[in-house]
Amino acid sequence: MASWKKTITSPFKKACTFFNQQPPRDHKKSQTANSKTRRENRTARHIRIRKKVEGTPERPRLSVFRSNKHLSVQVIDDTNMHTLASVSTMQKTIAEEFNYTSGPTVEVAKRVGEIIAKSCLEKGITKVAFDRGGYPYHGRVEALAQAAREHGLEF
Repeated sequence: MASWKKTITSPFKKACTFFNQQPPRDHKKSQTANSKTRRENRTARHIRIRKKVEGTPERPRLSVFRSNKHLSVQVIDDTNMHTLASVSTMQKTIAEEFNYTSGPTVEVAKRVGEIIAKSCLEKGITKVAFDRGGYPYHGRVEALAQAAREHGLEF
């Protein structure tokens, strides 16, 4: 080492080099971040909700699925594992009624809520248990639920 370079070392580091040991690292233990995706978080929320919400023949479950392009709703009897009614924006009647390109809006969700309420009332279903599917009760999910309530479904 050049004489003009001076390094400042602690006495502990000198002792460690004397005994041929590695000095301890000076940094704190690193913590790993939670690496779950948004889909995994939604699925976990949906599982928590499904522990509490169950569809019976007297009060079936109104299940909502929301994607970036479509919106889907099913009325399910969980005891018999049977779908009693379903509506989706992929069905031609709704897809032709609304000409949207960027995905379903709140107005589309309201219309889907109206249609599912009417189809349930035709089949004699008045009470349902609302399953938001792990999505926040906001925006399209809220609009769908309110429209279904306004058209005769009881949550």
